[in-house]
Amino acid sequence: MANLIHLLQDFNPGKFVAYLSLLIFVALLSLRLDGVLKTDYWGIFSPLWIMHGFVLFGAGIGTIAWWKHPSSHVDPESYIQFKSMLVSSSLHLLLAFFEILACDKLQTSRHIWVLVFLPMLFLSIVCIAVSIWALKHERPFEVELFLALNLLQLIFIPLKLDGFITWRWELVFIPIWIIYGAAVIGVSYSILLAALFSRSVNITNDQRRASTQAASSYVLLVIPSLISVILLAKKLDGDLQMPYSLVNIPLLIALTSLVLRSFTARGGNLWWCGMRKDFCLFILDLFPMLREYGNVSYDYQSTEQRSLESNDIPEVTVLSPNPNPPSSVWPKIKNVKNVDSRTVVPILIIDLPD
Repeated sequence: MANLIHLLQDFNPGKFVAYLSLLIFVALLSLRLDGVLKTDYWGIFSPLWIMHGFVLFGAGIGTIAWWKHPSSHVDPESYIQFKSMLVSSSLHLLLAFFEILACDKLQTSRHIWVLVFLPMLFLSIVCIAVSIWALKHERPFEVELFLALNLLQLIFIPLKLDGFITWRWELVFIPIWIIYGAAVIGVSYSILLAALFSRSVNITNDQRRASTQAASSYVLLVIPSLISVILLAKKLDGDLQMPYSLVNIPLLIALTSLVLRSFTARGGNLWWCGMRKDFCLFILDLFPMLREYGNVSYDYQSTEQRSLESNDIPEVTVLSPNPNPPSSVWPKIKNVKNVDSRTVVPILIIDLPD
């Protein structure tokens, strides 16, 4: 509890909800494809519905708070935050539309996959403009950039599922292989940079710790997800007889690292759910008792350390009703002796008349 305020300051609630929902969805979908779960696909997609519901509900509350506080309209940073919230909620609407079509296709097979992927294609095109806007206004755009780069991949997948192309899945995944190749280069660079920082004497401990954490998070994200895509391609081509639950274990590891990383991601939209302030301040204002627990520090010391520190305390005389108190309860106390027993005589000055 001593680091509660520091934890709340670095916590990103939006990323936590998104990554946790994806983690649960991938686990449920793997079990459903393996036949372990017999639930219909509408129930399998329920974590994604909950995520989109949180986003849209928070955007609605934030919009109401925006119109109720016109004084915030003149603040440029507040206006950018509000516009970013609206853009993010619009992207979630397109993504939810794709998920509804995909769920209906898996449940009833009434549509072709090209029609199902049309919202994702439009979403990828929109994400190109959103990434440029976010870069211009210094807003995070990791997911938007990922969708924008996978535009060609989102064209190949439905064509392969509908049988318009007869390539192997290893060839269908060529666009994502290119993206992972660039990601592996970035991971290698981050590892090399962390190694150089650990050897350099001109780098502070905070910089070394930050570079090490960044390198480890990139490794836990890129390498397991790449392994999962390789296993999936082998599985779909029939070269690997392995259940989807085992194929997606590396992907679950990568998503788990993203969930843990959300506790140190910082950022977040100030207008989501009408907070109008940092998430840490919002939680502390909503639950004032957390301020007391967050400001309490604990010092655990051994008995020897306490006895050594007690020797440095000035000796005092204490009268105890128990002449022999137990040592575990009462500290070691010695009688105080007068160090300076000299008598102090005041100086009297008498002014004599001239």
